[in-house]
Amino acid sequence: MAEAIQKKLQSELEKYQAIQKDLSKSMSARQKLEAQLTENNIVKEELDLLDAQNIVYKLIGPVLVKQDPDEAKATVAKRLEYINGEIQRHENLLKDLEKKSEQHREVLTSLQQEYQRAQGLAVGKA
Repeated sequence: MAEAIQKKLQSELEKYQAIQKDLSKSMSARQKLEAQLTENNIVKEELDLLDAQNIVYKLIGPVLVKQDPDEAKATVAKRLEYINGEIQRHENLLKDLEKKSEQHREVLTSLQQEYQRAQGLAVGKA
């Protein structure tokens, strides 16, 4: 009986570790998105300071190309919208993964207790 519980415990532990790995990856991706959001907000603020005479350049490969300021503002606004959407998606994913992680932690705890009881019974019989 203890062996069956031990195998189930090992299986649950592997699932828990996989969830923790996914959680870590998602947190890392969210941090990168936060950095991009900050950077793009700074760009938006700088573009808002421009007036009609200013020239905006866009870096395309190794070349700076003139760009219409309104087009640059629109591009940054779309980028900000996309990044905010991705952050929201990662927030939802993190909540889901944390919920699964907590469920697996509870299952692991109960299996460990069951395994310890089974080992105690086996020692008592021997």
